[in-house]
Amino acid sequence: MATNVQVKGNLDLALKRFKQKVARDGVPSECRKREAYDKPGVKRRAAKKEGIKNTRKRARASRNY
Repeated sequence: MATNVQVKGNLDLALKRFKQKVARDGVPSECRKREAYDKPGVKRRAAKKEGIKNTRKRARASRNY
């Protein structure tokens, strides 16, 4: 995978843009996911937990408006 970022004077901004592009592509989360094998039951449990968390977050957001 190649990611091109133009450096126009400010190296810090170029580094920030690079990190944003890499994060948007999902590279860090993919690396974390592939660090160790997760059994299917563990994956299901994590997905269910994530769904519950997102549902609560949406409900909290809708109550505020």
